[in-house]
Amino acid sequence: MRHVGRTLALLAALISAAGWAQNNTLQDVRVWAAPDRTRVVFDLTGPFKHDMFRLENPDRLVVDVPDARRAEALAKDFEGKGFVRQVRSGVRNGDDLRLVLDLAEPVAPNMFTLEPNQQYGHRLVLDLENGASNPQRQPEATEPHYGGREFVVAIDAGHGGEDPGAVGPSGTREKDIVLKISRELERLIAAEPGMRPVMIRNGDYYVGLRERMDKAREARADLFISVHADAFRDRRAKGSSVYVLSRSGATSEHARWLAEQENAADLVGGVTLRNKDADLASFMLDLSQGASIEASLDVGGRVLREIRQINDLHKHEVQQAGFLVLKSPDIPSLLVETAFISNPGEERELRDGAHRRQLAQAMLSGIRDYVASYRPGDGRDLARARMHEVRPGETLSGIAARYGVSVADIRQANQLSRDVIRIGAELRIPPPSDAQVTASAS
Repeated sequence: MRHVGRTLALLAALISAAGWAQNNTLQDVRVWAAPDRTRVVFDLTGPFKHDMFRLENPDRLVVDVPDARRAEALAKDFEGKGFVRQVRSGVRNGDDLRLVLDLAEPVAPNMFTLEPNQQYGHRLVLDLENGASNPQRQPEATEPHYGGREFVVAIDAGHGGEDPGAVGPSGTREKDIVLKISRELERLIAAEPGMRPVMIRNGDYYVGLRERMDKAREARADLFISVHADAFRDRRAKGSSVYVLSRSGATSEHARWLAEQENAADLVGGVTLRNKDADLASFMLDLSQGASIEASLDVGGRVLREIRQINDLHKHEVQQAGFLVLKSPDIPSLLVETAFISNPGEERELRDGAHRRQLAQAMLSGIRDYVASYRPGDGRDLARARMHEVRPGETLSGIAARYGVSVADIRQANQLSRDVIRIGAELRIPPPSDAQVTASAS
């Protein structure tokens, strides 16, 4: 009996080992190229071990995964992007999977694994940066200062790369929609005198949450705006929201749930928040953020009022939550949930280019008001050659008051014979007179 028991135990071990090999299958290879790095993700069906080494002449990286195989439907070679020319796969020693990355230039590799989540299984992630790049310098702390230079707006399209964000009922991915809205906002800000846009993400690649803040600070941004499309398990939920950082926590359970979802995205990006998040949050919250939060509430309220003209509001006041991406200590920051992509009707609107342009225009209008209120001495530069699209319910006198100019000046600049204006018309807004600028500054 003892012999039979040992035999059964041996058979169980062999079956287990065979199961390990059978379950450990390479299902997909995904490659994303950012301007300064390339990410390669290997999707496997089970837990795995791995080893990596490099070869030169030509430059290659080799990754061995013991007891693994390539899915039959998977191609042997994959076209690369960025620093990777091609990814090749083959069998080594009969049972081991070998992956070879042909490189376009020497790189500094960083490899790590990710546990399964709701969207993906086991993953082996390889981040490649320029091997000749200088050590990353710490961004200089900047104090918002508008006089004598452009007002810089950092535009952060949420998610990206292997993190698609929320997915609508028709399959619309949040990462794609918010990038399109962000590019519209970039175009509008670039046309504004006295303003300059900086895109945090300008393609389908992932940027870590902390890195998004760092990029904004390196650009000496005066404002950080993160663009998202909300989701909720109840598809009837709808409307836009604006969030800024809370020092004491979220203002509602829904806001808290959203903050947890967005913060968790950094696990997809490979940042080890499990060990650092509590310390980082404590450190960030100990910084003097009062003035930044106050400014964030100001610009957030202005943006929310503009969005209200074109979309329902989910929350009629600016919400506060602990979004990690908003925790830059010296840059006013807000997160705009443009709509509920989980709502079929709002998903259709987000897919419409004209509606996306309206959302971008509303955000610009709120930002423009904020800049004018904090920079009265430069009002003439900001207003010069400014164009305004007439929306429903607006009057010529209201538009004149908003920009600090007279009705007569607008009529003269646009050769209007009367005060009646057409919805959708574009009005040229003249610079205010010296008396108007002085009154604004007093």
